[in-house]
Amino acid sequence: MRFLPLLSLLLMSQLLVGCESLFSRAPAAAQEPVNVFEDTPSAADAAALPGQCPPVQAVVCAEPEVKVVERVIERKFETIVEVPVAKDKLVLGSQEYAMVEPGDLRLKAQIDTGVATSSLHVEQLTRFERDGSDWVRFNVSNGDDTEAVKIELPIERHVRVARPGFDRQRRPIVNMSLTIGDVTHMVEVNLVQRGDFDFPLQVGRNFLKDSAVVDVSRKFVQGNGQLPIVSK
Repeated sequence: MRFLPLLSLLLMSQLLVGCESLFSRAPAAAQEPVNVFEDTPSAADAAALPGQCPPVQAVVCAEPEVKVVERVIERKFETIVEVPVAKDKLVLGSQEYAMVEPGDLRLKAQIDTGVATSSLHVEQLTRFERDGSDWVRFNVSNGDDTEAVKIELPIERHVRVARPGFDRQRRPIVNMSLTIGDVTHMVEVNLVQRGDFDFPLQVGRNFLKDSAVVDVSRKFVQGNGQLPIVSK
């Protein structure tokens, strides 16, 4: 128990010593400002210092090499030469006047390169026999108020024609002389009885072949039509 007063004295002395050292400590000297311009380390020093990032340096890239390629383009121009395709040939429009023999008929004709054989619209078609051969008798009108012309011709052959929406027809074919402009041909003509013809005569390829060309943008190129002049 006699050690308690001694312990208390030791504790008190330690507390007094601590307080004295606390209040007697001199204030720390103020830090002098650092001149950042004078003390800035160099790039090598900054790299050597641990934990410091190297300064940013601008990198200039070299300009890419530009290669100029010369390309020569050859342009070929086609020379258009106008060839007189109608030389020595009859020029026809989509519609022409034609002279028909026998009968001395002047008929308005449709020029149709899509059909092979020419066609003639007739009325009162009658087949009969003469001297052991097949003949045909028919009337042809030129569309005006004049009386229809009666014609009799031998039948060369027959042809069957099929049209969409119509029954098959067996048409007789005869030889007739057609004249358009200065060209006259004896051609086969199939005879048809039908009331829906816009033109009494349809001129096909058997007349046009090797003798005429057609300009569908024109009409009645060869005038009103006339019979060929026969020299005596």
